[in-house]
Amino acid sequence: MKKLTLVATAVMGLLSTSAAMAQSTVTVYGLVDAGYNRVSGLRQGTVSTIASGIMEGSRFGLRGTEDLGGGYKAIFTLENRFEADTGSVTNRANSGTQLPDRLSQASRLGLNTAFQTALDSLNTTLGGSVGVNTAGNLFDRQAFVGLVTPFGAVTLGRQYTPGYLVGATFDASQTQSSLAAGQVGSFPPTFDIRLSNTVQYGIQYAGVTATLMYGAGEAASATVGDSASRFVGGMVIYKGAGYSVGFGHNRRNNELGRKSLTNNVIGATVDVGPGTLYGQYATIKDENPSGLSTISTNTTLVNAVGSANALTIQNAYINGFRQDANLMHIGYRMTTGPHTWVVAYNRLNDKRPNDADTSSYGATYTYALSKRTNLNAVLTRFNNKGLGQTAPGGNGFLGGVTSSAGVDSTNIAFGIRHTF
Repeated sequence: MKKLTLVATAVMGLLSTSAAMAQSTVTVYGLVDAGYNRVSGLRQGTVSTIASGIMEGSRFGLRGTEDLGGGYKAIFTLENRFEADTGSVTNRANSGTQLPDRLSQASRLGLNTAFQTALDSLNTTLGGSVGVNTAGNLFDRQAFVGLVTPFGAVTLGRQYTPGYLVGATFDASQTQSSLAAGQVGSFPPTFDIRLSNTVQYGIQYAGVTATLMYGAGEAASATVGDSASRFVGGMVIYKGAGYSVGFGHNRRNNELGRKSLTNNVIGATVDVGPGTLYGQYATIKDENPSGLSTISTNTTLVNAVGSANALTIQNAYINGFRQDANLMHIGYRMTTGPHTWVVAYNRLNDKRPNDADTSSYGATYTYALSKRTNLNAVLTRFNNKGLGQTAPGGNGFLGGVTSSAGVDSTNIAFGIRHTF
């Protein structure tokens, strides 16, 4: 009977070469990506910058494995992000702390302008989340340790979520550049990309890869218990000859233990001509957004507007952050020699009264100078309708929002990427 090969998705790349590994190894690896980035439609007008992470987020990591014998291996990964343009481990969107109009205006509710200072302060605080790794954590990308056995692989720590992995697998851009499917739903975030305090079990057999993940919220209280911020997810992908299909599910509770951001994503690829056709469809639902339950107890706000009005403002923000949308992606990827072309169309269809729809389309081109170094060009157009207000970012940074709802944006970028 064919022997099972069981691995966690997050470490498949490591284990695929396990036969050639020594008893114990530690590998230093990384990627540096930087270039010119131009975005139109922002409050400042058209903004041109030197940016890090145009195609992929710059990173530096350590990966280790120890062969314990009998089909058992101990593994670990520690991976930090950094900004090639500044050396920082964090970044902000070009739009800064600006919130979408539907959120920054949600707090007004016809209240007296004397409350404006307190409300502006609250908006700035909430807008401070518009960025990447704003907490400045050292190993924000990945940090996990695990054990691979003949019966499966278990990893614990900060890891990619199953639903996100399916979305990334069936994205023609492979999440790279402003053309990636997830860019049209970057704020509020439509997917949990990585989560801390998780345990994952994974298997791989023949063409099937599957994982299950549990995330401990670690915010237990007498009233909520351990359901606060708890996460569960799973995924399965089958890769056949010239095609692949997959399904993923993520579900997270908010800090009060109520069902929060939930995703279902289905995707497929099929080889067509000289390249591959990609497609995916995802549902996004969040009736109880996380991190907003303490607005009504904010001392500055309560002192300015009173307890009743503070609760009304909190409810307005919760309503503004709620999500009920579908995400669709179709794209084509072709590689011939050193040339790689990607064309794609993405659409976020907001089903709530906000009607914050965003679609994007464009093309990317990569020229490989070597196996480790390539040049890249990006052209992406974002169309915002209704209260849609998303600006294009990159794999390593958020785009933020355009100057006002319904304003479109175009991204032009040129960069160089080197892996080591």
